[in-house]
Amino acid sequence: MSSLYPLKFKTIYKDKIWGGQKIKTYLHKDFGSLPNCGETWEISGVKSDVSVVDNGELVGQSLADLLEQHQGDLVGQHVYKHFGNTFPLLVKFIDANDDLSIQVHPDDKLAKERHNSFGKTEMWYVIEADPGSTLISGFSQQVDEKTYVEKLNSGHIMDILNREEVSAGDVFFLPAGRVHTIGKGLLIAEIQQTSDITYRIYDFDRVDDNGQKRELHTDLALAAIDYKVYDEYKTKYQAEQNANVHLVTCPYFTTNLMDYTETVSKDYSKLDSFVIHVCVEGSYTLKYDGGEVGVTMGECLLIPKVIGEVELVTSGGFKILESYIEEK
Repeated sequence: MSSLYPLKFKTIYKDKIWGGQKIKTYLHKDFGSLPNCGETWEISGVKSDVSVVDNGELVGQSLADLLEQHQGDLVGQHVYKHFGNTFPLLVKFIDANDDLSIQVHPDDKLAKERHNSFGKTEMWYVIEADPGSTLISGFSQQVDEKTYVEKLNSGHIMDILNREEVSAGDVFFLPAGRVHTIGKGLLIAEIQQTSDITYRIYDFDRVDDNGQKRELHTDLALAAIDYKVYDEYKTKYQAEQNANVHLVTCPYFTTNLMDYTETVSKDYSKLDSFVIHVCVEGSYTLKYDGGEVGVTMGECLLIPKVIGEVELVTSGGFKILESYIEEK
């Protein structure tokens, strides 16, 4: 009999030059004495910031220790075989009180060569958007490296980037190599590979409290960038109540949107993976064989592989990002 149960973790708060107050005012998470909070890391296997359990008998144990101890019982046999003792996903909430830097992330191959790390493919779900908010994803026109460098060096990089108007509920999938930034006024849930490698391309000439500009990674970015232009950058999906709606499938994660006004049962027993719930609206009680745990907006839950059947009981409804890793 496994000692594992649905796990919550202590939130890791990150102040950022562009961070704001919505983590506190909208998600009701207290970041204490920090002047702002740009990111919270909710479930993390990144070595510098490994998550620590915050509920039940395993309180205080790190995700890394649990993974080493429970292996496939926690994450699934095929996941453990592929990723070993590194938890493969990083879950964040991001509050942009100002535009983030224009940036890009390397793919697995480049990240392995340069940093001995995974690459960084990610997705965004927009929880809340101020009127007129935008973000950047990809290029608006076909460019090559030469054109890109010319635009960057001449101060006209924004002329070739694809800017999108954004509303709550919008979804963007960002494979490694796609130039992007989150714009001012957006509160976003992010699901990504376990990596903290970012190549900053342009930072709007901002300075920190000490009058220093943040480091740029102009040369490193060149080999990481996908210079192609694509027809669509926003993920198209049809919202549907009391249903699981598919959002993203990639080698690194599958994510669905669960939008329910009523209690629902789920059977994860045939899935050889952990499951993550990111609650972006409402609340519910997850019941399983052995107990129950309450989840509210702004909380995340890691459901170990060994837990198959669960029931999500709600009175007022909820929206959840449900993520796992499919066996290929």
